[in-house]
Amino acid sequence: MKTTILLYGILSYLVGVAGLISLIACFIGYAPFGFLWGSAPLEFNPWIWNSLLVGLWGVIHSVTARPAFKKALTRLIPEPAERATYVLLAGITSVLLVGYWQTLPGNIWHIQSEAIAITIRSLALFGWTFLLASTFAINHFDLFGLRQVYLNFKNQQRPPLQFTERMMYRFIRHPIQTGVLIGIWATPSMSTTQLLLSLGFTVYIAIGLWFEERDLITEHGEDYLAYRRRTGAVLPVVRGRSASNKPVTP
Repeated sequence: MKTTILLYGILSYLVGVAGLISLIACFIGYAPFGFLWGSAPLEFNPWIWNSLLVGLWGVIHSVTARPAFKKALTRLIPEPAERATYVLLAGITSVLLVGYWQTLPGNIWHIQSEAIAITIRSLALFGWTFLLASTFAINHFDLFGLRQVYLNFKNQQRPPLQFTERMMYRFIRHPIQTGVLIGIWATPSMSTTQLLLSLGFTVYIAIGLWFEERDLITEHGEDYLAYRRRTGAVLPVVRGRSASNKPVTP
């Protein structure tokens, strides 16, 4: 059973990474939106279709991240596989989201200057790199479910992670979402196709952060409220502050 859980965690990790790569590749133009659809015509309004896709993606990601869902899920599967299951669902739905996204007519803006376009592309690359760096600033392998299945396989206890306010987390509570926002909006050519998805992601992040902040306040109380007062949600807060290394869990 422990070997099965480990293999399941590894598979989930690979699928989750594939989903993230698919998103990034489409947003930076290395892969076309709708690459899974092929040339078959869509017999449905593409605006409604795309809205349903991003809505379904957002609901799945939000619901599976809530403590109540996690508690219910661990009644059906072993607890060490809970995070891996979230990563698996996130990866699958992300590939399906951009893979079946439909092209819409029109272009919102297009930067003619090559120098400015290169600068904007560099900003987008920074955003996606910032996202990945943020996962390692806490614990990348715990976030993606590998730490849980590995320690379970080794029959070792899994102590809760102690996170100190370091690197970007000293100034931003949700730098992963910061990286996403930079990545989806920093483009020298914004098509209508991408605009709808960028808007959908932005709405999802706003709603998701509201729920996440509520959960963190419930879990950590005054410690998290103090952390929230001295940091920004997705934009950095740089001001004089007393040094604090009190552990909090993001």
